[in-house]
Amino acid sequence: MKLSYEEALQELQQIVAQLQEDAVSVDELSEKVKRAAELIAYCREKLRTTEESLEGLFE
Repeated sequence: MKLSYEEALQELQQIVAQLQEDAVSVDELSEKVKRAAELIAYCREKLRTTEESLEGLFE
């Protein structure tokens, strides 16, 4: 995935807004939920690696 954390978070927020507004058809729902899961995993990993980097600086 070639996204910055901010881009991934923004896309995730768009998906959530679409789901909340019922702007997603049943046909698209599975695809949107799958993409959201990918984005969440990406953001978590990015945060984890950033945290590890920061901890390494202060040891």
